[in-house]
Amino acid sequence: MRYNALGETNIKVSEICLGSMTWGTQNSYAEARAQIDLAIECGVNFIDTAELYPTTPLSAETHGQTEVIIGEYINERKCRHDLVLATKVAGSGVSHIRNGDKISRDTITKALEQSLTRLQTDYIDLYQLHWPNRGHYHFRKNWHYNPTPIDRSSHDSEVAEILETLQKHVDAGKIRNIGLSNETAWGTSAFLQISGSKTLPRIVSIQNEYSLICRWFDLDLAELSLNEKVGLLAYSPLAAGILTGKYLNGKIPEGSRATIKPGLDGRLTEHLNLPVQSYVNLAESLGIAPAQMALSFCLARPFMTSVIIGATTQEQLQSALTSTEIRLNDDTLREIQNIYRQYPAPM
Repeated sequence: MRYNALGETNIKVSEICLGSMTWGTQNSYAEARAQIDLAIECGVNFIDTAELYPTTPLSAETHGQTEVIIGEYINERKCRHDLVLATKVAGSGVSHIRNGDKISRDTITKALEQSLTRLQTDYIDLYQLHWPNRGHYHFRKNWHYNPTPIDRSSHDSEVAEILETLQKHVDAGKIRNIGLSNETAWGTSAFLQISGSKTLPRIVSIQNEYSLICRWFDLDLAELSLNEKVGLLAYSPLAAGILTGKYLNGKIPEGSRATIKPGLDGRLTEHLNLPVQSYVNLAESLGIAPAQMALSFCLARPFMTSVIIGATTQEQLQSALTSTEIRLNDDTLREIQNIYRQYPAPM
């Protein structure tokens, strides 16, 4: 297991981050505990969650349960200082969380206090804004993304208020660092510019979707990430399990996430079969699992701080953790690029 700096901080996080969004629905506390134990045993020191979780499925009844499970684990194992813990404040659009209000001074303060209580901790190592208040192209919105000019003065005032609120909680010792999620290059740049001009907390990471079949980050965000030292925390590196090959030819295995979330948040499309089969065939020719090849590719990207993996079984988790031992050679990377060139945006 390798460790990377979180932005320009002195915090080192494992190249694999343990995701948690199934804990509380698909996984019980006992199963989550076993997952964390295994991950730590393999060198993982980084856990990512959100007040929104679990999301499989998302519901008002289970809201916050994932953080509760992590808090119980921390209390049982007495291991808080051994872990880098990341969580997120939800934005607008989720009616059962603060009536769907956007991220603001009040929502951050309320959400943070609730997360600290559920997590049974005094501080969060990385506090992230789950998605922007303005429009964005994530969650398959890229196909009808139509950015329009915004009132820059109003936007900058809103960002400044958010950063000033986060600064207050940093000063109080409740937050160590801040990050963005589901952001764009322009949005990230705006946060960096305003934080710099007002000497407010600087963004250290951005958590966006990234996989062999979702590579928007390779363009402007990659340049920003490398030059501003705002590393990627990649979520859905297996495209919700699609890159394992288990959904090929329309199959929906019993107990899979697609049985809980039909369509996998818009990922399951008629365009997937050829690219996924091509990646599966390439992995099999190398004698490795398709999931391991997909994760190894992500781990090798120059802008990557950590790849967030999720699992519902110990076997899945063990396989994912083993991906850190795989190095793809130049010939394989060329083959991956050839497939990508043919099928750049299949979902």
